[in-house]
Amino acid sequence: MKIALLQVNPTVGDLPGNARLIEARAREAFAQGACLAVAPELALTGYPPEDLLLRPAFMDACDAELHALATRLADCAGLHLILGHPRAIADVAGERSRSIALQAAFNAASVLSGGAVVGQYAKRELPNYQVFDERRYFASGRDAGLGPLVVDVGGLRVGVLICEDAWFDEPAATSCDAGAEVLVVLNASPFHLGKADERERRMADRARACGRALFYAHLVGGQDEVVFDGASFAVDPLGRVVARAPSFEESTLLVELCGDAWAGPTADVPSIEALAWSALVMGVRDYLGKNGFPGAIIGLSGGIDSALVLAIAVDALGADRVRAVMMPSPYTADISWIDARDMATRLGVRYDEIAIDPMFQAFRAGLAPQFVGRAEDTTEENLQARIRGTLLMALSNKTGAIVLTTGNKSEMATGYCTLYGDMAGGFAVIKDVAKTLVYRLAEWKNRQPSPRVDLGADAVGPVIPERIITRAPSAELRPDQTDQDSLPPYEVLDAILSRYMEDDQSIEQIVAAGFARADVERVTRLIVINEYKRRQSPVGIRITHRAFGRDWRYPITSKFRA
Repeated sequence: MKIALLQVNPTVGDLPGNARLIEARAREAFAQGACLAVAPELALTGYPPEDLLLRPAFMDACDAELHALATRLADCAGLHLILGHPRAIADVAGERSRSIALQAAFNAASVLSGGAVVGQYAKRELPNYQVFDERRYFASGRDAGLGPLVVDVGGLRVGVLICEDAWFDEPAATSCDAGAEVLVVLNASPFHLGKADERERRMADRARACGRALFYAHLVGGQDEVVFDGASFAVDPLGRVVARAPSFEESTLLVELCGDAWAGPTADVPSIEALAWSALVMGVRDYLGKNGFPGAIIGLSGGIDSALVLAIAVDALGADRVRAVMMPSPYTADISWIDARDMATRLGVRYDEIAIDPMFQAFRAGLAPQFVGRAEDTTEENLQARIRGTLLMALSNKTGAIVLTTGNKSEMATGYCTLYGDMAGGFAVIKDVAKTLVYRLAEWKNRQPSPRVDLGADAVGPVIPERIITRAPSAELRPDQTDQDSLPPYEVLDAILSRYMEDDQSIEQIVAAGFARADVERVTRLIVINEYKRRQSPVGIRITHRAFGRDWRYPITSKFRA
């Protein structure tokens, strides 16, 4: 008995393409002796399909593709494929279906075998927190009066659950009561740091509680703001991990019953920095790849944020698809030029310099009559950032390459960024990476073996010049400027940000934890008053359990300050 967990990277809405991905993996598993293949939650549509689910034409196309896939796999005699897809509520008749008609569909799983759909299941527990919004679209199988699904696969009775179902007692217990000897769980669980460990712990608890082996098939890939890390796994009835797929890779994990024990290959668990890096690389690669962008443009400043984004982009796309543009102002230090050129050379990307001083002086001259009697302030600083944003967007328009913005989470939180300036672009790579983590990732990357073009094809070495990491961060928009002129030390800022924004602690709780009241009130005030900026920022990759975006929905106009 072999069970295959199909770790695929679908594209939302590409129903034929997704079906081909699943089919290819299922045939590969069948050729290796698997009699059961399990694809992830909503693998047929990609996750999350959002308001596509409200379109009848989309639901019709899903149903047609599901049955076409079943027909194509008819030649795999004895293979059972379980995959996730949406199922229209109209398929279920009766009073209960009318009572749940405000939703469009069930989050469903179907069993394909012998050229037909031989069983279906509707998810019972619908998450509606963090990035999840499933109650907007789906009805619970429980509310519709639909029972568990247990399918016989070569004499083994397999109970089917979908993602959140396995985090609660009732769905698994109901499946076991119906005769399930093992449990399979179809998942599309967006990544954040620490999530993989939590998943394995919770599924180990579920397996022990039920006394059943549990097989967890997980999605991989990037979809707009969220990424999925794969790392599908199996645990035995004692909760021990007996097989694990690699993180952030498409793969097929084969788990075999040897005697009375399940076993399979077990990939190592990467470090926090390695996971964050892989998530960011996959997020960039899939956003550009799935949306058809030919390449990326980055404003390279000689600072650590743009250096990190450049290194991520090269890992994601290759040096030939990445272009760096240095746009020095009158306040740009010589070392910024030197370090920017050095890094671009190390990575082998196209590098251009466009001096912004002539444009800056033209703006100042044009505005001088309007500014008579007013001292220079952040207005002139923001002018420089907006000139740079205009130049980058012009290059983007002309070439079709997307501008990757370089602002980090600490800056986005406090508004230390310029609308239509450094915020101008199409994808915000590190918008959920706090400044302290930016430094950790830069140092981690420099410890990895990486090709360095300037040292020859066979040489390796740090890709980020050391001085970029060690020098004091600065926007370089006025003489002798550093970030700490305007912000608390990043160690303090990020700690307050984490407590207030990610963990919902109050100002009083943070002060009680030992932080200076002045710092806490300053940082939390900046977070609140800069919501209007964040609403206008590009989408970016989520790597924490709470990011600015899908799971942060705060009013712009608000007087609440606790």
